[in-house]
Amino acid sequence: MNALEELRNESYTNSLIYKDKTKKWHDARLKGNKEFEANQKVLLYNSRLKLFPGKLHTHWSGHFTIKHVYPYEVIELWNKDGSSSKVNGHRVKKYEEGMPNEERLEEGLDLEKAAAT
Repeated sequence: MNALEELRNESYTNSLIYKDKTKKWHDARLKGNKEFEANQKVLLYNSRLKLFPGKLHTHWSGHFTIKHVYPYEVIELWNKDGSSSKVNGHRVKKYEEGMPNEERLEEGLDLEKAAAT
């Protein structure tokens, strides 16, 4: 009976260790740095957009500029036309500007040349 109790306690301890490691692994891979600042560009999630139903349609709309960040994740956004609106911070994500297409192509060609030599 004592051996069975020890085996049970050991398996319980191992399961706690496994859960802790899994949680650390998952938390390390979470996306989203949700700290926003004024004059930062963001995208807005539009859940009501049902014009083009389908798998490939994006619900993230154009880039907006943050005008002010209020407490409790309330963010005031500037639109391109100058209007502003307040939205929940869960509905926005950072807008990452990429390189223009010509620069990407030139960089790709430079990488191909370097790989060939």
